Amino acid sequence: MAQVTVTIDGKSYRMACDEGQEDHLVNLAQRFDRYITHLKDSFGEIGDHRLAVMAGIMVMDELSELQKRMRTMEGEVASLRKTRDEALSQSGKNDAAVTGALNDLAARMESLAGKLAGKP
Repeated sequence: MAQVTVTIDGKSYRMACDEGQEDHLVNLAQRFDRYITHLKDSFGEIGDHRLAVMAGIMVMDELSELQKRMRTMEGEVASLRKTRDEALSQSGKNDAAVTGALNDLAARMESLAGKLAGKP
């Protein structure tokens, strides 16, 4: 386990994380600190606990909005996949119809060429 020190609201906290995740944890702490700073700038000194709860709620609100957007995008992706699959299926049918028509035309042309050449 790796350990890093992060700073939130001017206070240092020693935290453990998986090896290789140190920079990620520091980045998360910096982002959370920006929420705390924003709230302090808006409401002043209202207590560490209350600031942390309000910042946590803001983060959860942002997460909730992102989850909604993700569900919408997943629905759009599913719809696009269905449309693609239908288009591929129709394309396959069209290819088969064209191939059949070309084969029929080729057979008729061979028949006509045979008749013109005097073959029954």
